[in-house]
Amino acid sequence: MNTPQPTAVPLSKEQIRGLPAFENLPSEKIMVIQTLQQCLALQQQLSSIPVFGFDSESKPTFKVGEQSTGPHVIQLATHDSAYVFQVSAEILDFLKPILENTRQLKVGFGLNNDAHIFRRRGIQPASLIELSKSFASFGYRSQVGVQTAIALLFQRYLAKSKKISTSNWAVKQLSPQQTGYAAADAYAAFLVFEQLYQQHRFTPQLQQQIMKILEGSTDKA
Repeated sequence: MNTPQPTAVPLSKEQIRGLPAFENLPSEKIMVIQTLQQCLALQQQLSSIPVFGFDSESKPTFKVGEQSTGPHVIQLATHDSAYVFQVSAEILDFLKPILENTRQLKVGFGLNNDAHIFRRRGIQPASLIELSKSFASFGYRSQVGVQTAIALLFQRYLAKSKKISTSNWAVKQLSPQQTGYAAADAYAAFLVFEQLYQQHRFTPQLQQQIMKILEGSTDKA
């Protein structure tokens, strides 16, 4: 994706909706993973990736006091691929070393909530980079979501369907719309991280922390 010069002032919702559409990864670059065998075929490839765009989806809860049984879908993305895992116990066990690896960055939006869900499943995610708080230099005092971030950095509109976001993520077969939505969230997060890091938009402390982790990943490779 080309990177226009980012805007320096907050954008209105109307301005964001008026931007050209965000271009998601093509369908052939989005892998839906349902079995441990598929995971094992990707193990070496995944273990060598230093940065993942990261997100998860859970079947929504509607009753008061009802506890989520998620995550039901976990998304990891790079610059040219997205991996959409339909969670089972064995797939969660497979992903645990990646999610807990201090030498692999997991970058995204709203990761505190994701981390809480994973900790409940016995996973302690490490090297999480929350992107929503890194837009003060754009005129934002509060956190921003992935849609606003894509608009600021790329002048593109990432459509977010509430119907899809609140759909049943525990289904056996995800719809093409669910798959595309899930992949786009993780892929967009990766692109946002890449630009923020290259433009030194993170705090000096976080920028240095990221650099050390990436250098460590390179040394290990």
